[in-house]
Amino acid sequence: MHKIYSGIILVCIILVFQGTQSAEGVIFEPIPPVKHPLDNPWSQEKLDLGKKLFFDPILSGDNSISCASCHKPELGWADGLEKAKGFKQKVLARNSPTILNSGYLKSQFWDGRAPSLEEQAKAPIQSPVEMNQDIDELIEELKNEQEYVGLFRKTFGNGEINLEKIVQAIATFERSIISSSGAYDRFWQGDKEALSIKAKKGMELFFGKAKCSICHNGPFFTDHQFHNIGVSASGKTDLGRQQVTGEQFHKGAFKTPGLRDLVLTGPYMHNGTLSTLEEVIEFYDQGGESNVNKSPFITSIGLNAREKENLVEFMKSLTSDAPHKY
Repeated sequence: MHKIYSGIILVCIILVFQGTQSAEGVIFEPIPPVKHPLDNPWSQEKLDLGKKLFFDPILSGDNSISCASCHKPELGWADGLEKAKGFKQKVLARNSPTILNSGYLKSQFWDGRAPSLEEQAKAPIQSPVEMNQDIDELIEELKNEQEYVGLFRKTFGNGEINLEKIVQAIATFERSIISSSGAYDRFWQGDKEALSIKAKKGMELFFGKAKCSICHNGPFFTDHQFHNIGVSASGKTDLGRQQVTGEQFHKGAFKTPGLRDLVLTGPYMHNGTLSTLEEVIEFYDQGGESNVNKSPFITSIGLNAREKENLVEFMKSLTSDAPHKY
């Protein structure tokens, strides 16, 4: 319970001290520049190498799938599936999260088990159910490709290839995958016609009656925390964050996803059970489903049909104006 109250206090601090507050009480925070870790500084050569690796099926055990198999640019860097498909097309337990804006997140994966993109990149490559690649074999394969030897030499100053360099390059590329500003941003930057009347009403609901901004706040509309929102498990129960922390209050809790470009990244929820934004809003309006560990934030709201439509219009305004470049 202490942690719940601490979370509420944190939200209040965010709302008071971050961003620009409008007369309506809405907090606007523009997309900031991405920060690169001191032990993995940016370079164009590293980004280019990471991009090549990201799209290359050489990273999988049978050279059949790449990182881009689950993170497709044309699908908002997700895969459009309810649940991800891994090695030999095995259906996995969770939905593929988008890598859009992942460089801003404080932890990676739905359960937050990886503290950085570098650590995240190691896991799927080696996972027997995802890419199923032996690292020593991967390194030998890359050493046998003269283009890769040259790229590693150009990027790191020598042709040595190892796992740390591989994931540093991939993480550098992933940090370049960032939403651009959209109608919502243009509205707060002075273009008062950027949002439709419906979207403006939806924004009032988002930051007010609908309670969305309790968890979806900041420039990427996430509190970077973990909540059990009452999503029913299908089949084997997924313990979520509890698998990482061992804490009972984390049972069934998953990371709050950002909402930038969410119209591109469905289906939604950690298990992909909701296909449309309309279904997501209906889910929250009903207060989720019965769950003993459900967050106290998740209660029925009582939205009417027009309010639900307006919320959808507002969330559409979080879509990037410019096409995603890579």
